[in-house]
Amino acid sequence: MSKYDALWEYVQKNGQPSFTLTFEEIQNIAGIPIDHSFLKYKKELTEYGYEVGKISMKGQNVMFKKIG
Repeated sequence: MSKYDALWEYVQKNGQPSFTLTFEEIQNIAGIPIDHSFLKYKKELTEYGYEVGKISMKGQNVMFKKIG
């Protein structure tokens, strides 16, 4: 079980081809603050049919894209 499972499930249920969430929204969904380990865990998202697109430190957001 991953500490980001709640976020991955949220992304999968969203169903949009691509969308962006702020770091604050991610924290609220996952129940934990986003940190550097997110870069390691992001590959798990492919199991849910999505991938992490652009991560903007300046904009404090993450883009998610549906695979295929």
